[in-house]
Amino acid sequence: MSTNNDDQGNQLPPSFKPGKAHANSGQSSARPSTPAPPSFSPHRSTSRTSQHSQPARTSGHTNTASQRNQGESMPASFAPHSGAHTERQRSDSQPAPQSFAPASRSTRNSQASSSSVRSPKPHNSTPSAHNFGHTGKPSSGATRAHSKHRVRNIILTIIVVLALVLGFGLISTYNWVNSNLHKEEWLSGASDTAGTSWLILGSDERDGTTGALDDTPGERTDTILILTKPKHGPSSLISVPRDSLVQVGDEMLKINAVMQQFGKKELVKQVESITGQHIDHVAKLTFGGLTKVVDALGGIELCYDQDVDDEKSGLQWKAGCHVVNGTTALAFSRMRYSDPRSDFGRSDRQRQVIGAIASKATSRSTLMNFGKLKKTGEAALGSLTVDERSTPWTMLQMLLAFRDASGSNGITGSLYWSDPGYYVDGVGSSVLLDDQRNLELFKQLREGDHAAGQVGSTSEQQ
Repeated sequence: MSTNNDDQGNQLPPSFKPGKAHANSGQSSARPSTPAPPSFSPHRSTSRTSQHSQPARTSGHTNTASQRNQGESMPASFAPHSGAHTERQRSDSQPAPQSFAPASRSTRNSQASSSSVRSPKPHNSTPSAHNFGHTGKPSSGATRAHSKHRVRNIILTIIVVLALVLGFGLISTYNWVNSNLHKEEWLSGASDTAGTSWLILGSDERDGTTGALDDTPGERTDTILILTKPKHGPSSLISVPRDSLVQVGDEMLKINAVMQQFGKKELVKQVESITGQHIDHVAKLTFGGLTKVVDALGGIELCYDQDVDDEKSGLQWKAGCHVVNGTTALAFSRMRYSDPRSDFGRSDRQRQVIGAIASKATSRSTLMNFGKLKKTGEAALGSLTVDERSTPWTMLQMLLAFRDASGSNGITGSLYWSDPGYYVDGVGSSVLLDDQRNLELFKQLREGDHAAGQVGSTSEQQ
């Protein structure tokens, strides 16, 4: 029995026992007496590759070819490895622990490509762990994300459908309104000015069809309003007294008789001369049509602070605010003999009636009620005459400007005059206008420089 001693006779542990390896091709080579630890043994790429390409097994064969000077074998895990010798040795020797074998990139590549060492993994048909938990079911995060995408897609679909329906509805409504607009030649062709302006006329045919008790013959424009919308600033609604004195050629007359005697364009020219402002559009509403519009809206709220029993207009009124039908609204806008302010008071009430109509027509309750909206549109279009350049778009702008001007941030009032009882032979008592103040007023209105509130001589008399 041999002992495991060093050169000085000291006993060595078994792990340091020198061994001999088999020489390649039956030849042995001299090795140093001190074995190299396996972690320092030189490994070639081919050795590592072959190490994992074939199963390594241990047999009783001793490392006789790699015997040391002491003639005793060393464990396989401590034997130096070289080339093809290691490949044959590993087939009969006990495999070295994988945890101690240093590996290179070529070894890792060969491990992945070798089919003799590792069996291929079965195809994992389950979804990635990034999207699923350990149970194989969708994770809560993935579920929430999917739900959000689904809700978003549903919302987008609804928006697209609504946009298409709304667009189709708007186009259909536009075409319907445009085809029902009664257009006539009104505009004078004067030079343009800042902002946009409308001449709003209320015409009383006085033919007995609207219940008028006034015996003045013919068609008169008893309501004359100038609506101005500047590019910036508040909108304004200014009334022109129907008895305002004007001159056409050599003839003096009241402004409410101009259209009947000289035509539509002449009336527009007279208004442009008074204001110094170009009239962009004209809208004339018959008094008979006014009753139909108010009834289609379901009534409007009007206010007056006196009791009235007026035989000529037919108005019966209790002081305060009331929701009235079309017939009462018409009498309210006509009444003047029972009004201490006569025509000036009537002008104020006419502005109130038209402002109430505009406010009710643009309210949410009307716009969201298709039946009411259609009925109101039919009533208005049936009694409305507009200029040759008006479109449904300009009509909508007029309605919105009317609403804004009648609101708390708008400007309302009348023209300025110097003598409300100016008498002219052949004409009678007339209103003599203050031309200079009116020109300055409308310059400020169209440029948006005037503050909101009441303007004109009616405001000064209150």
